[in-house]
Amino acid sequence: MNSIFHRTSIRKYEDRPVEQEKITEILRAGMQSPSAVNQQPWEFYVVTNREVIENLARVSQYSHCVASAPVVIVPVYKVDGIPVPSMAPLDMTIAQENIWLQTDALGLGGVWIGIAPFEDHMEYVSKALNLPANLKAFSLFPLGYPAETRKQQDRFFEDRIHYVK
Repeated sequence: MNSIFHRTSIRKYEDRPVEQEKITEILRAGMQSPSAVNQQPWEFYVVTNREVIENLARVSQYSHCVASAPVVIVPVYKVDGIPVPSMAPLDMTIAQENIWLQTDALGLGGVWIGIAPFEDHMEYVSKALNLPANLKAFSLFPLGYPAETRKQQDRFFEDRIHYVK
């Protein structure tokens, strides 16, 4: 539970690689997520190629921080061959959150850059990674050893809780 309260967006990374064992543990956490009728629509592209990372950094006005990351995980989802395609983006959201929490738990930092549902962003990433037609880009998740510290925010607002008795 500590990662839930500790996690914060990290956009600057040290210039050092992330160990393969940590990447595997992060992806394991993502795949451990629940999904609608257990359809598990996810696949994950792990990008370490500098040229591709720099290209991904140009997908939107918010993605420039991708360029400094040693690793970018690109969660993608299947659009056919799954029982409930309309639920795939929700399935991907919880997988992304698990990835983020495990990243923090391993002493790494990252930031969730939304790609879906913006069709132009999804198409850009699809072309950058040469994705097959049955896969859609969901997000970018640059990660690495933090080169910055950010204060965690308390986002609890009691006035947003409504009890129905």
